[in-house]
Formats: sequence, structure tokens, C-alpha cells
Amino acid sequence: MLQEFKTFAVKGNFLDLAVGVIMGAASGKVVTALVEKIIMPPIGVALGKVNFNELKIVISAAQTGPDGKEIAKEVAIGYGSAIQATVELFIVAFIVFLIVRAFNRFKKEAPPAGPTEQEKLLGEIRDLLKDGGGKTKEA
Repeated sequence: MLQEFKTFAVKGNFLDLAVGVIMGAASGKVVTALVEKIIMPPIGVALGKVNFNELKIVISAAQTGPDGKEIAKEVAIGYGSAIQATVELFIVAFIVFLIVRAFNRFKKEAPPAGPTEQEKLLGEIRDLLKDGGGKTKEA
């Protein structure tokens, strides 16, 4: 089993997977920053100066005591964060689509396989039948 793992790790699949995970984590941070700092603010301004991080439905408001200290925290559904996460998902999906599309364009197609022995034999039979069965007509 150790030998199989060593073969797997050395063959390149393991290294490719590790590089993919690291690049995915790094690009995830870039996409998050892009969405939070560049894409969502103009959308928020266009929708009436909305900050998507603050969009929520309050289920139970925070409760404070007579001294002003918070007794119970606010319970809310933060749907603004869900909207941002959805935008991030679409951006990542689009980037992955572009990468796969580019990869498929550069991927070399295997040359078509030559005829099998059966196909060669059938071709010879066809040619013989066209020629009259291989018989010569004598006068």
C-alpha cells in the first residue's frame, strides 16, 4: 500500500492536486476582495446606497437592561452576506468555465484509430465482390 501511495504521489496527480488546492484558496481570497470592495459597492450605490453586509431580517431585536448593557443579542438572518457569497460563486464558476474552455481548446485530440483487422478484411472482401468475385471471364 505504501508503494502504491508513493507511485501516486510521484506520478504527478498528487502534486497537481496540491497546487490546485493552494491556487484555489489564494484565488478565493482575491475573488472575495474583488466582490466586497469593487463589485458590490457600486451595485449598492445604484440600489440606493445599500451596504450588502448590513442587509438582514431581524427575528429578535437585541435587548438591553436598565443600565444600558446588552442582555440578549440580536437574532437576524443576514441575507446580504448570502447575496455577496452568491456573486462570488458566480464569478468563481465563470472563471473555472473560462479555464476549462481554454484547456479544451489546447488539448490535442487523439488521432483517429486506423482500421481494425476485421475492417481491413471486410474492405478486401468488398473490393473482391466489386471485381466480380476475383474470377476472370474467359471467352
